[in-house]
Amino acid sequence: MKTKSLVRNSIVLLIVLCNVGCDQISKSIVRQEINYNESVKFINNHFTLTKVENTGAFLSLGNSLPYFVKLIFLSILPVFVIFFGIYLLMSKSNLSRMLILGFCFIIGGGIGNLYDRIIHGSVTDFMHIDFILFQTGIFNMADVSIMIGTAIVLFDVYLKKIAIKPAL
Repeated sequence: MKTKSLVRNSIVLLIVLCNVGCDQISKSIVRQEINYNESVKFINNHFTLTKVENTGAFLSLGNSLPYFVKLIFLSILPVFVIFFGIYLLMSKSNLSRMLILGFCFIIGGGIGNLYDRIIHGSVTDFMHIDFILFQTGIFNMADVSIMIGTAIVLFDVYLKKIAIKPAL
């Protein structure tokens, strides 16, 4: 039983580290190869790489908050949430594989953005999608991990909800 738990926890950490690694490698390449506010367009101008630094949260929310408030809500609090999430993943053996995978993606993305915020003072964002009717803000691979993880968690919750729906 202990070996099974060790293998499970190793896989969890590997998935988290892969998410962090993809995020940090992509940001490193962008920091080295793209100038600030330079636009590199792909796929008929629908996908653009543009390097910007974000001192706020998702889509620059909280960018204008005082330093102390940003420090608490964007650096200190996320450290506790990430450690708590890792603790839950490592200690709860009854979580579904989908839920574990979703939380690994969310935690990995959170670590990637938190690392930037602590080391660089801001988060490097660089991807923008414009499909005429659908347009995003500028985001990074950590944001992609967080969104994919959230979708997986919500899908897992939905599947559980329809599985326990009472018969009429």
